[in-house]
Amino acid sequence: MASELWQQSAGTLAAMIAGKQVSSREVVEAHLARIEAVNPALNAVVTVLADAIDAADAADAAVAAGATLGPLHGVPFTVKANIDLVGSPTTHGVPAFAAAMPDQDAPVVERMKAAGGIPIGRTNMPDMGLRVHTTSALYGLTRNPWDASRTTGGSSGGEGAALASGMSPLGLGNDIGGSLRNPAFACGIASLKPGLGRIPDAFAIEPRSPLLAAQLMAVQGPMARHVADVRLALGILAGPHRRDPWATQLAIAPPTGRIRVAVVPEPPGGSTAAVISASVRTAAAALEDAGYEVVEVTPPLVEEAIAVWAQWLVSEFGTQRGPMGQIMSEEAMGFFGAFAALQPDIDYGASVGLQVRRHVVARAWHEFLHNYPIILGPTWCQPQFEHGFDVAGPGSAAATLDLMRFVTPMNLLGLPVACVPVGIADGLPLGVQITGNHGHEELCLDVAGAIEARLGVITPIDPRG
Repeated sequence: MASELWQQSAGTLAAMIAGKQVSSREVVEAHLARIEAVNPALNAVVTVLADAIDAADAADAAVAAGATLGPLHGVPFTVKANIDLVGSPTTHGVPAFAAAMPDQDAPVVERMKAAGGIPIGRTNMPDMGLRVHTTSALYGLTRNPWDASRTTGGSSGGEGAALASGMSPLGLGNDIGGSLRNPAFACGIASLKPGLGRIPDAFAIEPRSPLLAAQLMAVQGPMARHVADVRLALGILAGPHRRDPWATQLAIAPPTGRIRVAVVPEPPGGSTAAVISASVRTAAAALEDAGYEVVEVTPPLVEEAIAVWAQWLVSEFGTQRGPMGQIMSEEAMGFFGAFAALQPDIDYGASVGLQVRRHVVARAWHEFLHNYPIILGPTWCQPQFEHGFDVAGPGSAAATLDLMRFVTPMNLLGLPVACVPVGIADGLPLGVQITGNHGHEELCLDVAGAIEARLGVITPIDPRG
């Protein structure tokens, strides 16, 4: 049994530990053994946490003593390298922060531990999270377990690869431009980008107050192989926190009656591969079978939303290019520079205008979501690219942004999005994203669960060449 524990879901492991079918030590040792076996081929876990076994023994002692157990008691989890975890540096994937030790856990880590979870490793990410492909100046390249020549996405690509290969049953990542969703698609797992304010965020290392774009678009969220585990983590992570002044959003009851789903197989603004649009329609058929009303209709102002997201991000992060250039690799800066070059130079007045444009889009989408409470569409509009594609030459950055274009409106608007796999084509996973209105994370997960129930879970897998 112990040799197969790494294949189980987080919820199943928690139940087995609570029911004394298996010990936390056995579960943690099984995952550490899996890391030792497959991580050399993938480079997804960049730090193994030495105190995980001691934490497992303490968890087992609590079970033996009849203590009240949390929903993740004794279950291991992994943490992206830009999330504060006491005893481990918050490196952001760059050498400059290799020894940046936090004195407090991030709220998401604090809550996972309070639920009984045991951190076992830190996972790779691109330099400062500013790339859609996971390779870092500090840790190197992360490979996709489905195909070692393909990207894991970014910026939570280490988490995606670790989960898909069975090194961890549950992970923590974050998202300002698809970083929880890009790896979910690329690696064939599930994830949730919560709406703004649903899951708290805070930093123990300066700068503790991020730029406005990050304050209003970046969120922390869970990643797993099973939708049920993502839902379990949401229940643990959500809610106000003393260190986050904005984390106040609560769940909102979904609309009653038959839910209408707006299906977007080919988002406007660029090209979509036939295999991708077909996968969206496959997911739509699964939802129709589950009793949802599905209609092919596109939300308003999609291209405007993409443009405002990109211009806002570049206008603010561009003010930090000097410091960024001192700590990020030349390749990482090259991608950001090429991305920035695609956006117009704007002055303060135009920057203010961006917020007006954002509100125009938000009003239009809010009305649309009143009529169609769920939007189903592709995560990426093209299959997973080969390593280095995003910096291969002129036009590479534009092509990369084009393939992930439908993830960015949800960051601009602070909307919740669930991701779920929908199958495999040409040896690579396919996946979709499910967007809802503010406070409807649970509805998004309901829809993702309905798709999963009909189309199946496709990981964990052994790494492939």
